[in-house]
Amino acid sequence: MERMDLSHNGRRDHRSPTGRIPRRRKRVLLIVVPFIAVIAALVILIIPRPGAAPEVRQTPIPPAPAVISPVSASREHKETISSGSTLAEILPKYGFLPKEVHELKEQVKPVYDLGRIRAGREIRLMTTPGGEWTSLEYDIDENRFLVVRNESGRFRAEIKDYPFEVRAAFLWAPIEDSPIAAVNKAGEEDFLALELSDIFSSDIDFYTDLREGDAFRLVYEKKFLNGRFSGYGNILAAEFTNQGKPYLAFRFTYPDTRKSDFFDPDGNSLRKEFLKSPMKFARISSRFSRSRFHPIRKIYRAHNGVDYAAPLGSPVQATGDGAVTQAGWNGGAGRMIKIRHKNAYETMYLHLSGFAAGIRVGAKVDAKQIIGYVGSSGESTGPHLDYRITYHGKYVNPMGWKFQPAEPLRKEFLEAYKAEIEKLKFALDAPKHCLGACLAINLF
Repeated sequence: MERMDLSHNGRRDHRSPTGRIPRRRKRVLLIVVPFIAVIAALVILIIPRPGAAPEVRQTPIPPAPAVISPVSASREHKETISSGSTLAEILPKYGFLPKEVHELKEQVKPVYDLGRIRAGREIRLMTTPGGEWTSLEYDIDENRFLVVRNESGRFRAEIKDYPFEVRAAFLWAPIEDSPIAAVNKAGEEDFLALELSDIFSSDIDFYTDLREGDAFRLVYEKKFLNGRFSGYGNILAAEFTNQGKPYLAFRFTYPDTRKSDFFDPDGNSLRKEFLKSPMKFARISSRFSRSRFHPIRKIYRAHNGVDYAAPLGSPVQATGDGAVTQAGWNGGAGRMIKIRHKNAYETMYLHLSGFAAGIRVGAKVDAKQIIGYVGSSGESTGPHLDYRITYHGKYVNPMGWKFQPAEPLRKEFLEAYKAEIEKLKFALDAPKHCLGACLAINLF
């Protein structure tokens, strides 16, 4: 695999005395022409159609994204939040009294609750030479930051988006080991492989279905801040060939609701009622069985779920939309979450080490939402997740059950969708003609 830039210097075409192109020049043309097609595909991709809301946006980059213009001789203080830290512990180091910290939190709460600061995020504080603070910033997540201005003791807060520039890119790679390894070998990060598995998770089991010869192609967004790579945006189109069968997915955003989903070329949703797995790239250590030797009780009995071996603390996601009916200790199951879904389904997640924030009885959850973390609670010989599904109260095999597809694309948008994906199809097809095992291309 190699990473390739879309740049070449134009030269005059030198032909042989007979008017034929020499073999070496033919080989060069065979490589260059597909790359020109790739460029053309991305140019088409980023030009919005009249009346359409484009998925790829070019945003001007201001000179400084996060720091408020300081007054003369002002000073910036930066601090990365450590685990368990609160504002009451951080701000006194910069001259804040407990009463001032309390007033700050109360005045800012309608915009953002500063009691929810997270470990690993950064706080930036601007102060005058006399020590009075003029502004405070907190990185909410990868896309937004909070700005609080001190205006004579009154605090004005707002949430801002980082001014990213979004660029389109390609990635094309065969599977030699895993999607993560293929993405890394092409010079990209794990996020793309995880998103890819999410898109096709209802059709492909990434633990058991992958074979030598599988491959994938992506059209995706990369975000840049002040000219430097700062993360990924959306995957716009993807193809995954599994055991010789190609699966296609195209992202579409409804103009009225602004909600996005992935559909096949005919407008059928790629989602099913349930995801195939509650974890990303974990190893299956035990399958659904009517008779299995229990490692602790030393007897044969039914194993009504699928075990996923994973490191302690690995995130567990809900496999479908629903409501939590149980979140607590349940004997040999240890810490367990049970979720009730529509159409008489329930899912269970056993042996957890803990629950995600907000997971309690009555809470509504969405498919792919993190609900808990892998543990070894209850009757368990090591960190793993025991995942179970019941249908009308009876256990079914999560890996073999045939789930119904989600709602297809709304009919009133089908024509617009098919017109929109034509340019994405062209972009996906262009790399097919490139020579070589793998390529990852940025359009700059």
